[in-house]
Amino acid sequence: MLWAELPVEKRIFCSVLLFSWAVYLWEAFLARRQRKVYRTTTHVPWELGQIMDSETFEKSRLYQLDKSTFSFWSGLYSELEGTLILLCGGIPFLWNVSGQISGRAGFEPEYEIAQSLVFLLLATLFSAVTGLPWSLYNTFVIEEKHGFNQQFLAIRFLMTSCIALSAMFLIIDFSVPGFNTCVSLQVLVTIYADYIAPLFDKFIPLPEGELKQAIEMMAKSIDFPLTKVYVVEGSKRSSHSNAYFYGFFKNKRIVLFDTLLEDYSALNKEHPEGEDGEDDDTKSKVKNKKQGCKNEEVLAVLGHELGHWKLGHTIKNIVISQMNSFLCFFLFAVLIGQKELFAAFGFYETQPTLIGLMIVFQFIFSPYNEILSFCLTVLSRRFEFQADAFAKELGKAKDLYSALIKLNKDNLGFPVSDWIFSMWHYSHPPLLERLQALKDAKQD
Repeated sequence: MLWAELPVEKRIFCSVLLFSWAVYLWEAFLARRQRKVYRTTTHVPWELGQIMDSETFEKSRLYQLDKSTFSFWSGLYSELEGTLILLCGGIPFLWNVSGQISGRAGFEPEYEIAQSLVFLLLATLFSAVTGLPWSLYNTFVIEEKHGFNQQFLAIRFLMTSCIALSAMFLIIDFSVPGFNTCVSLQVLVTIYADYIAPLFDKFIPLPEGELKQAIEMMAKSIDFPLTKVYVVEGSKRSSHSNAYFYGFFKNKRIVLFDTLLEDYSALNKEHPEGEDGEDDDTKSKVKNKKQGCKNEEVLAVLGHELGHWKLGHTIKNIVISQMNSFLCFFLFAVLIGQKELFAAFGFYETQPTLIGLMIVFQFIFSPYNEILSFCLTVLSRRFEFQADAFAKELGKAKDLYSALIKLNKDNLGFPVSDWIFSMWHYSHPPLLERLQALKDAKQD
């Protein structure tokens, strides 16, 4: 009865807060289950006896445990910060400050675009400043402790600033639905890969040789319009391995991290195999710590990635994203006229378009976004199995099997997961499930 007597705007505000904390508590519950797995699984399970040695397993366990603990505290801080901002009227306060700044710059109150730009800039700076300590701790304490970080503090700060400013312009772009997907893809895929990423990493063409010829032959066999193959020196910032392709229409490019390639990995160069003066035991340890994949395994990984393209996964994701955008903006057009939504967040006299976007997309759509996120996670896992199956059809099952094991070791991935945590969070199937799916074809 008390709830029904509350004004509509109060019920909206309380519902937003309650749902936000419900999501946080659900996520904390899942994370707690997974941390229990990290703490209790101290020995290599028998299924992994031939896959992962005890030393790597323990390193992976400790790394994931540190990440999970950090995620708990950073998530708690983020939830408390968001709650305080809402309770203390932080959004209308920042909007008023933005109006004062734009007014001093000569813009009258009717120039809502100028005030919106100032608001976005201040909000982005606030987010960057409050999030920077957490980002720095994650990179220079946790990642460095476990041997992944290779960055300098100044470079990290510069990257954070660039990403924050990019996010600001993407939010501005978000206001036009038909234009949104096209421009966002251009910014994130083309401009970032061609102009921003080279500022932080060195991209060099893959030298002529067996690997490049094999990549070009595989691309040609499935009609993939490959134009260039690059190797990026990602090891200067991180020891994680990766590979991806980008480009539109007939201009596709493949990028391989040097950490993915056994012949390029900096770790292997620091410990050349067979170095004079080393005993057999030392040589054996160096060999076991080799990072990256052999050429056949790299081809298998690319076969998987190209499978996403050949099976239309990229296009399907774009179509889903575009349909979701039009649906959301249709609902936004219906809801934007509801003054109660603005009043719920402290806007009683004005209804700025930008604030309306924030309220609807960030708060009102939260339940829908949670459901959509879970559905996309399930779909992504399905796509991953299909891409693995495509690599199997190319005759790469055996090499993909060994490549997945190596990548899991190099990235200190923990192969044991709580089933609910995995189901809710993992966009890629757990390692054991992927290996089991490849096992029959590998034996054949």
